[in-house]
Order: sequence, then C-alpha cells, then structure tokens
Amino acid sequence: MPHLLILLVSILLVAGCSTTDTEKGPEAGKPAPAKRWAPRPGTPWQWQLDGRVDPRTDVPVYDIDGFENTAADVARLHRDGRKVICYINAGAWEDFRPDSDTFPSSVLGRPNGWDGERWLDIRRLDVLGPLMAKRFDMCRTKGFDAVEPDLLDGYLNDTGFPLRAGDQLTYNRLIARLAHDRGMSVGLKNDLPQVPALVGTFDFAVNEECAQYDECGSLTPFVRAGKAVLHVEYALPTEDFCAQSRRLGLSSMRKKLELGTWRQAC
Repeated sequence: MPHLLILLVSILLVAGCSTTDTEKGPEAGKPAPAKRWAPRPGTPWQWQLDGRVDPRTDVPVYDIDGFENTAADVARLHRDGRKVICYINAGAWEDFRPDSDTFPSSVLGRPNGWDGERWLDIRRLDVLGPLMAKRFDMCRTKGFDAVEPDLLDGYLNDTGFPLRAGDQLTYNRLIARLAHDRGMSVGLKNDLPQVPALVGTFDFAVNEECAQYDECGSLTPFVRAGKAVLHVEYALPTEDFCAQSRRLGLSSMRKKLELGTWRQAC
C-alpha cells in the first residue's frame, strides 16, 4: 500500500509540473486573440460611398467611406446589429482627402479618370506603407470591422509607372497585413488575375461588373474557401446576372455608379 501511495503522489506531481510549465509559457495569462469577423458567402450588403451613411437598409453588412463617416455612425450601425467595412482608396491619391498633403509628388502618377485622383506608385512601400497604416488606424479607431482598400489593380492600368504583377502582389499583401495587424478583415478589390495567389491572404472579395465582362467564375476560389464575394453591377439589370450570382454563391446587387443609397439586390 505505501508503494502504491508513493506512485500516485509521483504521478500527481508530474501532472502538476506539466500544467505549471504550460501556464508559464509566453501566452500564459493572456486572453486568446479575438477572431476577426469576415462575411460569409451570400451575405447581403449595402455599399454607400456617397456622403454619410443612411442606416435604414435592412442588411447585415455596410461598406461605407472611412473618411466621411464618424465613430458615431459606425456605432449606430453596430447597435442595429450591422458589421461595417471601411472604404479606403489604397491605389490612388485623392486631392479631397484631409491627408492629401502628406503624399509626396514623387508617388503621384497619371489621373485615373475620377476627378481629383491620380494613381500611386505602389512600388514605394517606404512611403505608402506608413501613410496607409495611418488610414487603417483611423478605421480601427472609428470601430470598423473590416477594410475595403480600393484600386488594388494599378498594374493593369496606365498609371505612369512601370508597375508589374509582382509589384502589385507585394503591395496587396502589405495592405492585407496592415488590416490584420489591427484586428480587421480585408477585402480584395477586383484584381481578378491574382485571385489564386491572394485568396489565402484576403478575407473576402469586392468586385465590380464581373457579370458584364463574363468574369465572375474567377471569383469562385473565395466562395470555395468560405469567403464572401461582395459584387455589384451598374449597367446590367438584375435579371441578367442574379441567377448566375446565386449559382456561384455571390452577394450581388445592382447599384448606380455614384454609390448612393439606391440598390436592387438579387
């Protein structure tokens, strides 16, 4: 009997030491990191970039302008049970933004077709990285759940810079890391040729007019990975693309180009 008792005590001591060693590890006493929210395939959404948000659309996800909306606007949507995405232009300079003077002229390229906008030299990570980090800090401070960085496909356009696909991959991965480091999810905006390379890096996709150009199939890797594709068409009526959208699992709607409150959902 004494020998059995000694054996039991030894086992308990070893088990106790194992538990104590684990608790003294680098993560001991720290709460587990919160899991980032990300939209699932088929999630209805509203995309309003024209002015401050109108919260009356009954959908679970809003994508709104990060500069033009306040922390109170985001909090209002949260109280209504919405998740909120912060729209930020990551690929072009905009002369109407409050931080426009912080972009040196050396990174400003050709106009991109929108008033007051010029393409950015995304090769200049040393310049653009800190500037985008400040914008993402703003999104986080206002309480946004995710970021939609626009114009992540400059290499496909006439920017004034000799951008290559590799430059875009490097920049887009930096953009995703900036969002993730701040606890926010991030969407890949358009850039369909690089979906296979970036689907593991981004948490969802945002697409314009894939149905009009017969490209929606390129986005299926996101859906297969359980990640939403937030999709809009401008010119096509809903009867021309909604059946395909439902079949592919896209979150589709028709919007007017100015991206106000009007929407026609599939």
